[in-house]
Amino acid sequence: MWNSTKITQLLGIPYPILQGPMGAGFSTAALLAAVSNAGGLGSYGAYTLTPEEILEAGKAIKELTNKPYNINLWVNDVDKTLVNYPPEKLEKIKLLFKPYFDELGIPLPDLSADIPSKFEKQVDTLFEIKPAVFSFIFGIPSKEILNESRRLGIKTIGAATTLEEALALEEAQVDAIVASGFEAGGHRPSFLRPAQDSFTGLFTLLQQLKAKTKTPIIAAGGIIDAKGIAAAMTLGADAVQLGTAFMVTEESGATPLHKQVLLSGTANPTTVSKSLTGRMGRLLSNRISDAVPFETEVLPFPLQTKLIAPLKAAALSQGKTEMISFWSGQNTSGLKHYSADGLMKALITETGALL
Repeated sequence: MWNSTKITQLLGIPYPILQGPMGAGFSTAALLAAVSNAGGLGSYGAYTLTPEEILEAGKAIKELTNKPYNINLWVNDVDKTLVNYPPEKLEKIKLLFKPYFDELGIPLPDLSADIPSKFEKQVDTLFEIKPAVFSFIFGIPSKEILNESRRLGIKTIGAATTLEEALALEEAQVDAIVASGFEAGGHRPSFLRPAQDSFTGLFTLLQQLKAKTKTPIIAAGGIIDAKGIAAAMTLGADAVQLGTAFMVTEESGATPLHKQVLLSGTANPTTVSKSLTGRMGRLLSNRISDAVPFETEVLPFPLQTKLIAPLKAAALSQGKTEMISFWSGQNTSGLKHYSADGLMKALITETGALL
């Protein structure tokens, strides 16, 4: 049976289909529960949340499902360059974006580079909730955190964009590894080399990892339908992870406009840019990403996010869609507006017919 794999056995789920853990408000308890209740693994991207907000999310999730689910955090959630960040540089970079603020008739925000990491306190809260799975990106948690996860019976999943990163995760004895291909939407979770030096496509990365590691592998990047699932499974994936396909479902927290753009059927070229948050991520091309080439210095993460947040809000309210950044994987062809449950049923049935 195609759906009986190392991952389904490890996580106690019927089908090796994982919902990508989209953070920054895109994850919802309803989306997670729909996926988990349909036999996959629902996920909640919690890296922007306070510990108190994570507790509230945990309560909402447990009201909707008793199936296994995943909470995702960022090991490295604040760039080291923010320490003693020069105020004059902050003001200089803000001025690069002033024309967009002026066009929308809003002031540049006052910003502080004093942004502490939330990761360790978030982990403490995650251990209170005890999800079946703790996934993470942008690094590897400490041995103490991984040992405590094992003690509590929480499975751990790390993300790799290169073979080198996968080997490091395997050395740390994580339970599974997400092979995050270049096609994937959202942030590039590279942690050993710069993201721009870690642009391996999914199918190549998947085969590299299967040849050199023994840890179960989850394929992610550009997969939106049963054909993509079948291709990844044929190449040796133990499971797949879909993000953009779940982004457009009714239950996701994406804005109606974001979903409309992804579902439009028009050619939506994507690009990789750090103009939105300070870290490289894949999104639909827009005026700002086109005007800010990679070599242009922007504010470190998450300070750049705080700079762009009011700009995005104003652009949304004024209908300036060409100035709004929409996360997306490279493959948007054939996206359909399913409920998450409907999407899961279609993926299960159609993949079964192919495999």
